[in-house]
Formats: sequence, C-alpha cells, structure tokens
Amino acid sequence: MPSLSDRYPFLMKYFGSGDVTKISHCILFFGSDIPAQYELALEISRLLNCKEGGAPNCECLNCRWVRENKHPAVRTVSRVDYKPVDDKTKTVISVRQTQEIKNDLMVTSDYHRVIIFCDKDDDGNVQGINYRVFQEEAANSLLKTFEEPPSNTTFIFLTKDKTDMISTIVSRCQCFFVPAQLEENRDFSLVANLMDGYTTRGKNELWSFKDELLNIIKENGFNPTISQVENYLNSLLKSNYANAQLRLKLLHDLKAVSLAKKQDALGIQNASVVENLTFALFEI
Repeated sequence: MPSLSDRYPFLMKYFGSGDVTKISHCILFFGSDIPAQYELALEISRLLNCKEGGAPNCECLNCRWVRENKHPAVRTVSRVDYKPVDDKTKTVISVRQTQEIKNDLMVTSDYHRVIIFCDKDDDGNVQGINYRVFQEEAANSLLKTFEEPPSNTTFIFLTKDKTDMISTIVSRCQCFFVPAQLEENRDFSLVANLMDGYTTRGKNELWSFKDELLNIIKENGFNPTISQVENYLNSLLKSNYANAQLRLKLLHDLKAVSLAKKQDALGIQNASVVENLTFALFEI
C-alpha cells in the first residue's frame, strides 16, 4: 500500500512537522475511510511525541510505542475502549468515560497526549463516531476541556460526516476531509417507498409493512436491504436531529436494525428477524 505521504500529501505536509503551534488542540477527520483516518491520527500522535525529528523510519521508543499502539499518552476512546472497570455500558461512550479522561488529564505528563475518539464494531474494527455513540450528555461534559485543554494535549475525532457529530464539537474542531479510494454506499432506493412516513403509520399497517420488507429481502438479499433501511434511518436522523421526540424514536429504531443484523448473523430465519424488527419499528 502507498505511504500516507503518497495518499494524503496535503495532510501529511500540514501535519508533517509535528509543530504544536500549528496543530489545533481539536481535530476532526471526516470521510468514509475510517481506518485511513485512524492511521493518520496515529501518525500525528507519533510526530507529536517523536524526540528525533519525526523521520518516517524513526525507531525511537516513542515512535515504536505509537506504531505498536502501546504509547501511554496516546489513547483510543470508543464504546469499548478506555472503559473504567465499573462501567458496564456497551453501546455508547459514557459519562463515566469522560470523567476518567478529565481525571487523567489532571495528571501532568512529559508526553504529548493524544486522545482519539472513534467507534468500534463487535469485531474490534475501527468505525466512525456519531451522536448515537457519543451522545450529548457525555459530549457536553467535555466541552470545557475541549475549549481549554491542558498543555500538550490534542483531541482527534474520526467520523464519516460532520453532520454525524454534535455541532458543539464540530465548532471547536479544525476539520479535514480524508478522501477514500471507494465511496461509501448511502443508497436507500430499495426501501424508500416502504419507509416513507413509517413513523406516522398505524399499527394496522404492521403486517403489510412486514410482508413488503420480506419481499424486498427475497429479491435483493438480507444484508443489502437492511443496510438500506439503516441508511434511510440515518438520513432521516440527520435531517431531523433538532426534533427531540423524533430523534429518540430514530435512535431506538437504529438499535433495532443493529439487533436485526446480529440475529441474522446468528442464523435466525429472515421471517423471524423481520417480524421482530417490524414490531420494534411500530413499537409493539
């Protein structure tokens, strides 16, 4: 694979010096290639901590630590990483985690601390953070820290789209688009007619909704269809985030879609999975 400098010459030229006076204390990367964003975040962490000039092939202790993802001052925060022992939450970055971050930052460090916010799937793959994972209560508890961080501290957020993040965080960040080799598919054309206005439908329409969704799955496959349902819900959530009541409904429904994917992965029959999902969407 080409080096970061070959793939992202502008970004690497900008961050390449590791000059803390030029690098914002809050950075937001956005685009569909989250692994590339994470790679960039780690490289920035290496440059900020290297004591030997930041050469790409530097083998100083700090550079080796970052490459091995073992540096004591470079932390990944997700719904599964950086969890206090007594924190049992599994689907969000919790307020307990944000309090842990603030407590850790109160201790002085000889290193440049970099805290990388992202999400991870059940297999540990890095994914983009969003307001389903980093919700307002947790985000707001860190706003003052983002505005006035301790010296030698940088926060980096990885997300697919700036609209996936709470605006109060985006406004505090220096934002950079990270182009990907392949564009993410956000299409929901297969289910647009079915999903249109579903939140206002009566329970008497539940069975016809279920049957139509099953027919779409039979013609197009389970994963492509359910992914498009998820795309539709995410699009609706972005355009209606200020509507608190609808936002809660859509967050609920997105969790139901995630559960449907897990049930399918366990080999549960499509008819049962779709029935469970339909009941959840119609809140029965």
